[in-house]
Amino acid sequence: MAFFHRLLGQDTLDDHQHKSLGAFGTVALWLGANVVVTTILTGMLLVPDLPFTTAMGSVLIGSLIGAIPLLLVGLMGQRTGLPSMALTRRAYGPLGSRLISLVNMGVLIAWSWIQALLAGMSLDYAIQATTGYSNLPLMTILCETVVVLIVLRGHLGIERVERWAAMAMVALAAVVLYQLNLHYDVSTLLDMPVEARNGITLGIAFDIVIATAFSWISSSADYNRNCKSGAIAVWGTYLGYVMAAMIAMGLGAAVSGLSVMNGMEQTYDPTRLLSGFGFGLPAALVIFFSVMTTNVMAVYSATLSCMNVSPGMAFWKPALIIGIVTVFGALIPGILDQFQNFLLLIGALFIPAFSVIIVDYYLVGREGYSPELLKARHQLGRPTAPVAIGAYVIGAGLAAYWSLVAPLAFGASLPVFIITGGLYWLGAMLLTKSRANASQTAGE
Repeated sequence: MAFFHRLLGQDTLDDHQHKSLGAFGTVALWLGANVVVTTILTGMLLVPDLPFTTAMGSVLIGSLIGAIPLLLVGLMGQRTGLPSMALTRRAYGPLGSRLISLVNMGVLIAWSWIQALLAGMSLDYAIQATTGYSNLPLMTILCETVVVLIVLRGHLGIERVERWAAMAMVALAAVVLYQLNLHYDVSTLLDMPVEARNGITLGIAFDIVIATAFSWISSSADYNRNCKSGAIAVWGTYLGYVMAAMIAMGLGAAVSGLSVMNGMEQTYDPTRLLSGFGFGLPAALVIFFSVMTTNVMAVYSATLSCMNVSPGMAFWKPALIIGIVTVFGALIPGILDQFQNFLLLIGALFIPAFSVIIVDYYLVGREGYSPELLKARHQLGRPTAPVAIGAYVIGAGLAAYWSLVAPLAFGASLPVFIITGGLYWLGAMLLTKSRANASQTAGE
């Protein structure tokens, strides 16, 4: 029993975690997190609607801007030692924090279902290409079982796996790009004519790239709380995330452009372009590693969200239960067709949630952001918690309206983030001033 106790992660919500993430580990963690199928797919959407150089310029600038909120929440985690969902207790109060945690847990579990199936598809292709054997359900179960075993080891297991997986992905991506250029001449992408296929304008491309970065806000403190210093938390995350965006979206844009120019069906998957030349296996492994690394982080963050809803649980219990749920959820028929729009919408709703958190910590005040948040269940929310909830509801409404009813030409992510944060800051300042005046009047 003692052996299994040592083998399982003992992660908690408080700041007992030893600072285990150095600069290289932080870069590798965020590199592995964002080199993923959906990010590669995003790159595909940009070309040929935009010139290749314009698309990559929007990826670079959008990632540099979009990663700033990600860095700010991650730095909060490093300074306080608290995970993302625990940080929401200060601005929203315990009840609001639990509601946000439940939604976050549901989104991450659904996301893990999709990632498990994508990993199973890549592994199934790799096995079939080498042995001729194919069994997608079995491969999906095997992939998600590996994910659960890694998560059960806790953050230390994740950090080790992400480090090696990130290096493997970069090496394999380099091989894939070399082979693409060998067979298709990647330099022709620079002169590729623009063709409207996905309805992507420069403004929409910019919003998609920013939204990709924002999608990690709700998990960034879960990992960066283990960084050895604030500087590592900021610059390690920044470098790893931006590099990953350029690699993943660049690969997707290149594969998309080459498939269109060669009269093939437009795709983001390099496996389809290289399988005929005997290099489909390395391409499939890039997809496999990218999905697995992201899935591990999704299940881990879902576990911490569950622990924030019901503090005091041993880490391995929700990790195991969530892992079992994700294994069987991945086998739901048609999962890929049903969840994409759902995840995009819910992801947009988290933008206003963490806009409030960032403004609360950096502009309203840092007092109360400590492990004490975990000890008092009801009295440590700010007096401005109703203002936070109101600003969030308005922001979420705008996100839904501008995403589903009247989409903006330049996207909703950045406007919603700025408006929600501004509303909370203004409301908090007015309420604080009103309370101060009332206290002064009562004192007189």
